[in-house]
Amino acid sequence: MEVTVVGAGIIGLTTALTLQERGHRVRVVAAATGAATTSSVAGAVWFPYRVGPPGRVALWAAHTRTWLEQLAKSSPEAGIDVLTGYEITTESGNPPPRPWWAAEPTMEGDSLVTEGVDVERVPAPVVGKPHAWRFTAPRAQPSLFLPWLEAALARPIERRTIADLSAERGDVVINCTGLASRELANDDLVFPLLGQIVIAERGAADLATTVTDDRDPDAIFYIIPRRDELVLGGCSLPFPPGAEPELDATISERILNHARVLGISVGAVRTERVGLRPYRAEVRLERDAKHPRVIHNYGHGGAGFTLCRGCAEDVAKLVALS
Repeated sequence: MEVTVVGAGIIGLTTALTLQERGHRVRVVAAATGAATTSSVAGAVWFPYRVGPPGRVALWAAHTRTWLEQLAKSSPEAGIDVLTGYEITTESGNPPPRPWWAAEPTMEGDSLVTEGVDVERVPAPVVGKPHAWRFTAPRAQPSLFLPWLEAALARPIERRTIADLSAERGDVVINCTGLASRELANDDLVFPLLGQIVIAERGAADLATTVTDDRDPDAIFYIIPRRDELVLGGCSLPFPPGAEPELDATISERILNHARVLGISVGAVRTERVGLRPYRAEVRLERDAKHPRVIHNYGHGGAGFTLCRGCAEDVAKLVALS
C-alpha cells in the first residue's frame, strides 16, 4: 500500500518506519525536520507526562518502552540508553496504588501481548529521601535518534508546507503534524503548552539515573542525563496559539534552584531551549470521519517519545483495514 506520512517529528518518523517494516511503501512529507522540530528539544525520557486517555496511554507506553529497550541493545548508534527512573510524588498509603501509567502485563490466551511496567516504592536518591516510584526508563538522545530514524527510511523526506491533508498522494495519509493539526485538522482541542529546558555540563550527577519531581504540578522538575550533557526542566504552561515562544530567565533559575535543593550537582550551563508541546486532553488516533483515507495520530503532549511506537502500531492496524 502507498502511504504518505505528514510530519517528521518523533511521531511521524516512528509511524513511517513502523509502516515500512510492515511492507508498505512510505514517504514522509514535512514542513520541518531535524533540529527544527519540537521533538529535537524534548527531554525524550520514557515517562507518560500530561497525556490521555489513561488506559490507552498505559498500553502505548508499555509497547514503546519494550521497543526502546530492544533498540538500546541492538542499535547503540540510535542514541537509546536505559536509565533508572524515579518519580517523586505526594501519594499516601503504604504502599500507595500503582501509578496509572504502569501497565500490568496483558495476555491473549497463553500469549503475552503487553509486558508490564515494574515499579517499586523506594526513597529517591536526593536530599531528604522523599518517597518515589522506581522504574526502568529508556532515554533517547534526539540529536542521534531522529537522524537514525530518518536514515532507516527507504525514501528521503520531502520538505515542504502542507495545506490540505486530503490532497496528499497515497492510498492512506497519516497526519502526524502535532500542533499544526490545529489548522490542518481544524481541531481547536489541540493547543500549545510551553516547555523550557536547561542543558548543562554533566557535573557530578549520576548519569544512570533520571529524577522527576511532580509534587508541585505547576512547577514540575526533572533531570535527564544524556551521553554528554544533562537536561533539566521544566514547565508546562498554556501559551497563545500562533505566538512565538521566548526564553524566560526566571524559569531557568527556578529549574536550577530546584536541582540545588535536591542536592543534584550540575555543571556549567551550556544553553537553554524553549518549545511548544502539542497538548490535547486525549491523543487523537483515529480515521477521519469526513476523509476516511486520512488517519490522525497527534496530540501526544510531552509524551511523544514515550508513546511513539505503541501509537504507530495502532496506526498500522488501521492501515491494514484500509
